[in-house]
Amino acid sequence: MESLKASSTAIKNLKKEYLLKKERIGQRLKDFDDFYNKHCSWFFGNNAMELRKADKPDDERLFEELCFCILTANTSAEMGMRAIDAIRGLLVNGSAEQMSKKLDGIYRFNNLRPAYIVHTRNYLQTELNFRLKEKIESLRNDAEALRDFFAFNEGIKGLAYKEASHFLRNIGIKGYAILDKHILNSLLEFGVIQEPKRPSTRAKYREIEHKMRLFSNEIEIPMDELDLLFWSRRNGKILK
Repeated sequence: MESLKASSTAIKNLKKEYLLKKERIGQRLKDFDDFYNKHCSWFFGNNAMELRKADKPDDERLFEELCFCILTANTSAEMGMRAIDAIRGLLVNGSAEQMSKKLDGIYRFNNLRPAYIVHTRNYLQTELNFRLKEKIESLRNDAEALRDFFAFNEGIKGLAYKEASHFLRNIGIKGYAILDKHILNSLLEFGVIQEPKRPSTRAKYREIEHKMRLFSNEIEIPMDELDLLFWSRRNGKILK
């Protein structure tokens, strides 16, 4: 396996870091499960994110998280969370123009991404009667069909394979790799891949994801936990 190129010392240090962070990583994964199963939403304040009780329908909460993943593409999780906080009250009924105005000065793509959100909302309302959770549950036993629905659906704007994987992980559905630059650089560091180039096709994405899964099995760190571990090594935080 390519992963054997990583030195035994590097692997030992990674496992040591994992043991130090395992409890916090496990708690974050539990947070994702709680988000899906309980009435709560994510909020961002004092440079930290918090899961709080939210008295709103499940489909609205799931759409909120879908919008977070649309907003986070090519930005940071922190910027995505700040953006959601700014337009939370507009996501279900607000116009793209209203969202753009709210995001001006605090979000990088304040014109383009609100248009994506409205396009996606209109599709979900027209085609699914906004029953997002029902659709997820109908595909949950087919991991690839579920991800493909979000990644390759023309009605859903702003998501590709990485963002679709991000969304599904954040709602507690495990087994997907989120191949952003941090993860790819980490996979390169440990010899899992030979270059940190972002996968441009579905087949290439799944190929790298498979290599990451093999590596996680080899070092005995579950892939969902390994993803958060790699992320925390880059920015010191265990986010979403």
